[in-house]
Amino acid sequence: MPQAEKAKVGVFGIGLAAYWPQFHGLKERLEGYQRKVESRIGEWATVVSAGLVDDAQKAHTAGAEFRQAGVDLVFCYVGTYATSSQVLPVIQEAKAPVVVLNLQPGAALDYAHTDTAEWLANCCACCVPEIACAFARAAIPFRQVTGMLDAEPDVREPSDSAWAEIAEWCAAAKVVHNQHRARIGYLGHPYPGMLDMYSDYTQHHAQLGTHIEVLEMCDLDARVNAATEAEIARKMEETRSIFDISEDSPSDPLAKKPAPEQMDWACRVAVGLDHLAEDFDLNGLAYYYRGVADNIYERLGAGLILGCSLLTARGIPCAGEADLKNCQAMKIMDLLGAGGSFTELYAMDFRERFILMGHDGPFHLGIADGRPVLRGLGLYHGKSGFGISVEASVRKGPITILGLTQTHDGRLKLLAAEGECLPGERLKIGNTNSRLRFALDPAPFINAYCSEGPTHHCALGVGHVLGKIAKVAWLTGLELKVIGASTGQ
Repeated sequence: MPQAEKAKVGVFGIGLAAYWPQFHGLKERLEGYQRKVESRIGEWATVVSAGLVDDAQKAHTAGAEFRQAGVDLVFCYVGTYATSSQVLPVIQEAKAPVVVLNLQPGAALDYAHTDTAEWLANCCACCVPEIACAFARAAIPFRQVTGMLDAEPDVREPSDSAWAEIAEWCAAAKVVHNQHRARIGYLGHPYPGMLDMYSDYTQHHAQLGTHIEVLEMCDLDARVNAATEAEIARKMEETRSIFDISEDSPSDPLAKKPAPEQMDWACRVAVGLDHLAEDFDLNGLAYYYRGVADNIYERLGAGLILGCSLLTARGIPCAGEADLKNCQAMKIMDLLGAGGSFTELYAMDFRERFILMGHDGPFHLGIADGRPVLRGLGLYHGKSGFGISVEASVRKGPITILGLTQTHDGRLKLLAAEGECLPGERLKIGNTNSRLRFALDPAPFINAYCSEGPTHHCALGVGHVLGKIAKVAWLTGLELKVIGASTGQ
């Protein structure tokens, strides 16, 4: 299956050429600091270094190098004072977003013993306002990270927080890098009448760079028919190693122990889905097909949940009801390492102040709380067919939801909130469902959420990742609305 690539980031340092003959060793010292910066960033991204830019001519050269390399993001490391004419051309030429790194080598100067050379090796903050002014007047958006290059025994926070933020920028750039190269399959059509689901393929390509590969049900049918008995047996073995196979539900007469023929069909379709993803080089899949009178396409549509859950866990998020926008949201969450499971509002619990959220599949198996369960369903509510479904809850603890919707003028828009997944009973109806509590109580949360015009699906992930999502939004130029109180913003 396709693997996510690291972002490609450009790094250049700045200093003033006039200083080098005046202060012996200063340039070499700053270059040493820059190597440390590049080494650390290299843990999270592929670094393209333009070295130390100390005059305006080198700035143009550095920008051209970054443009030729196709970097997703540029870090400008400020080593000492430099003129803004050494910075602006780099970004104008590179045509990539820029983050200024204002990282002082030490916590404070030894004021009684610091000479001019030592001060200059620590005066990175001096030119940051000048650089900000140049960017503002050139209408170039920018961000900056301020802190310490290294932690000291008695002063850690400015270094730790700065590097955590830089890591988040690299994570966000990874999302953008992979979204620009992603291929999402679109199989079938949206669930009829779900107006929030309807989407423009070109809009996704224009705003996120994602290619939408339009697929036919016969593309899947041919691959399901070609599945070998050996492949199906291996898929059955994989399935039993991951899932608990349910008995009859104690609460829902529709939810039964899966029949052998249902298990065989779900595994057969899962093999076909694997080949579909491989043959079309897919990084995601949005799917739905209604079918009629138990025809083959109806049976295919009813057999997708197991295979799509397995694909989702392997970094190929699958969104039911052909929700292309939510497939993008799931992909973003997966690239951030948070999972990203197909989810909607289920019910409100006003006693314990949580919202029950889930769906009839697929589920991101990588964020399950314990072993997920396979249940046989006598029918899919509101849909054609019957078969195997996944019942699970996400891991207890911090969670983030991310939705992707569309404004009246056609712009894509992100909605997000952080909360907590709580322990407690879940429904035993063959659907995923989790108890989620947010900063706002259920009623005000849903009111605030709906006021932003969401789609009724979202991607549910583990951990608090709003800081990274905010950076993805800035890099892509998408509006982000955070519902309720937030952290990491």
